[in-house]
Amino acid sequence: MIISRTPFRMSFAGGGTDLAAFYQDQPGAVVTTAIDKYMYITVNRYFDDSIILKYSRTELVASVDKIRHPILRECLRLVGISRGIEITSMADVVGGTGLGSSSSFTVGVLHALHAYKGEFRTAEELAREACEVEIGRLKEPIGKQDQYIAAYGGFQYLEFMPNGSVRVDPLICPPAAWKQLSPSLLLLYSGVTRKAGPILRRMRAGLEKRQDVLRRMCELAQEARRELQSGRVASLGEIFHEGWELKRSLADGISNPSIDRAYETARHHGVVGGKILGAGGGGFLLLFCPPAKHSAVVKALPRWREIPFHFEPEGSKIIYVSK
Repeated sequence: MIISRTPFRMSFAGGGTDLAAFYQDQPGAVVTTAIDKYMYITVNRYFDDSIILKYSRTELVASVDKIRHPILRECLRLVGISRGIEITSMADVVGGTGLGSSSSFTVGVLHALHAYKGEFRTAEELAREACEVEIGRLKEPIGKQDQYIAAYGGFQYLEFMPNGSVRVDPLICPPAAWKQLSPSLLLLYSGVTRKAGPILRRMRAGLEKRQDVLRRMCELAQEARRELQSGRVASLGEIFHEGWELKRSLADGISNPSIDRAYETARHHGVVGGKILGAGGGGFLLLFCPPAKHSAVVKALPRWREIPFHFEPEGSKIIYVSK
């Protein structure tokens, strides 16, 4: 039996510039971090030649071609396992909430399957293979940031180059900045899940006409990096706010009246800036707010649940191997 543990993520700035429609002409950039919410994948030898898969549903099939779950099917094909295996998934947070769970799932499955075969894969290899599965084979309308932060972990500045490569640069900040950053962030759950695909398809369809918006979002990622490296943590609030206003303009469905009301209420109670994580439409609201204001914000938004979190320095890892 093999068990992998792969972190979810929060993106601070630059989201959308990791799409090929942008970075094929100019580099994209994202500031993002892994957090201590995880996807767990268990892989075990099945007692006969069948394949059994347990996620939100259970599949028992005779061959890889019969698998309905597209990511599991393509991961098994890529790794070269065709029979006699059981795969189970568990997560700390429900999917469809903007924490990159789909890519954490893909990275975690690949990591566990390679380990099951006795194969070592670097973080770079896992991220590239996950991109191959999700973007190359399944044609999902997503970018590359989620696969890379899930594989690498830590607090990263990611650059997406026109040749398709990704540069991973850990953010080095003064110790005092780290102590100030985490207490200034508030993570609230809307209680709403959504499928990111339709929103991302609408966003991607209009990107050619919104390159100026994405260029500014890329600049915000660069600014966020500089401010954090210089210890000016307070600047993140305004960067969050401008980034959110830009992101909302990219496609319908990224925000909605409920999210807008919640955000304005939060701003009225002391939040400097914030954003909906992931594609939008629901999920988690990440807010930059002085610690003394947190209680007032939470009280003003009773339908939004506060979720405690910490930064996660490690990426996907194998946490259990039985002989």
